[in-house]
Amino acid sequence: MQLISIKLDRETLTLAVQADIDFEQFELFAEPFAKAIDCRVVERQWGADRHQWLLEFEGTHLQLNYEFYGDICWLSTDREDEFDVLVYLAELMKPYQI
Repeated sequence: MQLISIKLDRETLTLAVQADIDFEQFELFAEPFAKAIDCRVVERQWGADRHQWLLEFEGTHLQLNYEFYGDICWLSTDREDEFDVLVYLAELMKPYQI
């Protein structure tokens, strides 16, 4: 798994991820990605142009999203007090960036 870049955004409680992702084979990216950041996959949903997986990291639920048309992928949380989890996961991703 190789990431191009990551970007934290406290305002939207997201961690944007740029990578080479094939929408039709999203699991080939998402499963190793979840494993690399020590997350457990709880649920997988997808539609015509979007994947949304629910991940769990040490009790914190995160959404892993990928939208085909915008070619954008991000992790998010709904709770402001859990943003620090995204900060920690960003640190775990650093070795995978180019």
